[in-house]
Amino acid sequence: MATILHLDMDAFFASVEQHDDPALAGKPVIIGNHPRGVVSAASSEARVFGVRSAMPVVEARRRCPSGVFLPGNRRRYAAVSHSVMDVLRRFSPLVEPASIDEAYVDITGTQTLFGPPEALGRRIKEAIREETGLSSSVGIAPVKVIAKIASDYDKPDGLTVVPPDQVTLFLADLPVGKIPGVGKRAQATLARLGVRLVRDVLAYPPDFWQRHGGKWGLDLYARANGRGSDIVRPDRETKSVSAENTFDADTADRHALAAWLLHQSERIGRELRQEGLRGRTVTLKIKFNDFRQITRSRTLAEPTDSDAAIFAAATALLSAEPLPNPVRLIGVGIANFGHKPRQLGLFESPAERASAHDGKIDAALDAIRDKFGREAIVRGRLFDFRKKGR
Repeated sequence: MATILHLDMDAFFASVEQHDDPALAGKPVIIGNHPRGVVSAASSEARVFGVRSAMPVVEARRRCPSGVFLPGNRRRYAAVSHSVMDVLRRFSPLVEPASIDEAYVDITGTQTLFGPPEALGRRIKEAIREETGLSSSVGIAPVKVIAKIASDYDKPDGLTVVPPDQVTLFLADLPVGKIPGVGKRAQATLARLGVRLVRDVLAYPPDFWQRHGGKWGLDLYARANGRGSDIVRPDRETKSVSAENTFDADTADRHALAAWLLHQSERIGRELRQEGLRGRTVTLKIKFNDFRQITRSRTLAEPTDSDAAIFAAATALLSAEPLPNPVRLIGVGIANFGHKPRQLGLFESPAERASAHDGKIDAALDAIRDKFGREAIVRGRLFDFRKKGR
């Protein structure tokens, strides 16, 4: 039987900020300061006030007027995340990052090297604290879903081990919302069936859950029984890279929207090149002032990591949209990573020459920004846009 460890960093973004700036220690730190945006992380001090991730910043300010609201620093968080993953790989080669601040680790058969699972969990937590100065929570169980639930059981700085013969007992009295995939809407539906605790799920047979929830219902029943995958995939690929911005004021100005798309395309292209990725499917995301949201996609002939190619696809998608209402948010993303086989010709085509030219420009911009910072150089069409403080 497998032994799976799930690591979850505690209030990760906010904890990084508190670690980097000791003046923030003990203060309610909230990541997200755009008045029309949402909270991406909240420190334990902010959570006392009821501030949670995905909460509108306006509501967070109402609940926690003394909070320290910060814009966040994704590059810094990514660097710390890499350090955390490197620590995990010291203990097992089978590490599957689940997000920037959590990962699954297959620790099956590591007892002879590191002792029993609980001892290993403590060693990992101590190593991460020594490396990053941050606390983490660990859950250990026979399958991934139970390990994830266990890591949340005693947060922050928790360590919970669920032996195979105690899985059902561990789950029984937990709120059904503790099962991953059971959100507030699903909880409300389940409550109407009298299902509030995990053990209540087992009061109904599998065919009941299939009739009422299809595949989701059967998955719910399996998880309530402690069943799930124990396969950790260390080579799990990035599915998409995206960037988006919420505006201070709604706008229908297509020039301004295109400038935001160029800014976002630069961010995405740079991340792709840093990760050695190329994508084919570019997606435009628009949220209007009535909160209606649309997405439009275009698949390119060849995978790309070019700022210009991503921007061209995004603006083409934008041009095709009528924009019936002012826009509240715009974003662009790229997915479908990989390389499509192609026939090599004797001579470069105009498109290939243009791609090579764009690649040289991107490489030059990356080198300058790596040495002098992101704002050291700006494309001409973005200069006036940034000068106006947008």
